[in-house]
Amino acid sequence: MSKVQLTIDGKSVEAESGQTILEVAQATSVDIPILCHHPALSEWGACRMCLVQVEGMRGLQTACTCPVTDGMKVSTETEEIANIRKFILELLFSERNHYCMYCQMSGDCELQDLAYRYGLDHWTYPRPFERMEIDASRKYFIMDHNRCILCTRCIRACSEVAANHTLNLRERGADSMIMADLNVPFGESTCIECGTCLQVCPTGALIDARSAYGGREKDVEHTQTTCMQCSVGCQLDVVTRYSRLLRVDGVWDAAPSNGLLCVDGRFKPLYDKRQRVTQPLVRKDNKLVETSWEEALKVVAGKLKDSKPQGLALAGTTNEALAAFVKLFEKAGGEAGRLEPLAPELDYGEPAQLKDILESDYIIVAGAAPLEYQRVVGYFIKRMADKGVPVALIGETVEGLQTQATLVLSYEEAGKAAEAAMSAKHPVIVYSVGLKAAAIEALKSLGDKARILALDPAHNSNGAQNAGLKPMAVNGADTLYFLLGEQSEDEALVAQLNGQFTIVQASYKSPLVERADVVLPTPLWYEREGHITNVEGQTLPLNAVLPMPASVRDDAEVLKVLKELI
Repeated sequence: MSKVQLTIDGKSVEAESGQTILEVAQATSVDIPILCHHPALSEWGACRMCLVQVEGMRGLQTACTCPVTDGMKVSTETEEIANIRKFILELLFSERNHYCMYCQMSGDCELQDLAYRYGLDHWTYPRPFERMEIDASRKYFIMDHNRCILCTRCIRACSEVAANHTLNLRERGADSMIMADLNVPFGESTCIECGTCLQVCPTGALIDARSAYGGREKDVEHTQTTCMQCSVGCQLDVVTRYSRLLRVDGVWDAAPSNGLLCVDGRFKPLYDKRQRVTQPLVRKDNKLVETSWEEALKVVAGKLKDSKPQGLALAGTTNEALAAFVKLFEKAGGEAGRLEPLAPELDYGEPAQLKDILESDYIIVAGAAPLEYQRVVGYFIKRMADKGVPVALIGETVEGLQTQATLVLSYEEAGKAAEAAMSAKHPVIVYSVGLKAAAIEALKSLGDKARILALDPAHNSNGAQNAGLKPMAVNGADTLYFLLGEQSEDEALVAQLNGQFTIVQASYKSPLVERADVVLPTPLWYEREGHITNVEGQTLPLNAVLPMPASVRDDAEVLKVLKELI
């Protein structure tokens, strides 16, 4: 791009051709008010709050859509502009029931902030007080049409960021309303509850059911950490107050997902109702009883010394804990492995990052179900399908992407996808544990031209692989078992243990915990410190949002202590 020179409010600035006036103004700390604009979304230019005066142009221009040109002279805050902005705000406040003192966003609302900025202290126009519907049919957030300003941020976020296309407008003019699908209750719609619409809403129209009235921005604390609900490694902005989790937001400018989250990352962890383990437990007289850390570690160390133990890790913990787990079993003379399967390693293609999906011109999904296990990857694929990029699905586990697919093939037909992708410049192969040998061989013809992304089920699969943990099954015999990590579906595993002495490191009670002989409590996701290695191979930090209880210890610390005791 070439450089252009322009003047904003009498100040000479340099910009790139193709930038908008708003982008240049924000880069040079000139504050132009906005409502419908959001940096993650396409421009709409409907709210008119960003109107500016450009010398030589008739009327006022929307700064968010007007490109800069060489020699342009822009005024952003004249008396005429201020009066028009105030008039626009008066109209917005007259359209719906914007009673700020009753709204959970009061103090943190973009509309309210602009009302204060332009001196609104009363309603200029008669108000109809028409009652708008409130849709509370979803579990995690609510739509209050009384507070909606029809900026369409939510619609654009649903379509452009999550690529789900649930939201749209119905009716015209003063009767316009946000609707889900063909005007069904949100809870009955195709909404995937990723919460992207909630995060971009500038008013109190979309309400977080958990954090509403929990504290204004000046009252809360923000901590950035990494999501541990799958292997993608999305960056989270976790909001807390008084040692209470309020909500989770995405971080717009942070890779790998650039602010996009799924329901597992944004909402589900905040609603976990499982009973927590906060004290070491040791089985006595066939009952688990609370004990001290000193006694629990003494029992575990004694058992590790007297047997050849088998360590089974569920790779949903930190790199530090996984590495310490391996070292403990090396010293104990046992063997350690991981419970989750591992996607096959391909001897062709270059490792992909998530951004490669957004730059691809052909996508092959083979033996994987990204919309089930790594949802953000699935949303990225849908986003590219919306742009016309062909998507080929191979195998049985490809539910949810059929409507975007140009080819749906069996493993034996994988060669058709390879042939179709041959003319592409930037093909991407997304695969998982379901990938069969026939497809592996057929896709080999793409060679190093393809970018490959392996989606393992383990939440920290690359961290486990780097630590040397390979898939391992319960081997029976008279073995002591040491299990690291949460077991969410562990009934089958419990049945395989056959009465052997079992040690479990876990945060919540479960059938496996009830079966164990020793239970060592571990921190929750928002109490962890350390690192994980995500699906791209990037090492990402985990930062403690809240302190863990005094009776809980970090996994890695406990494993290191045990290593010294044996």
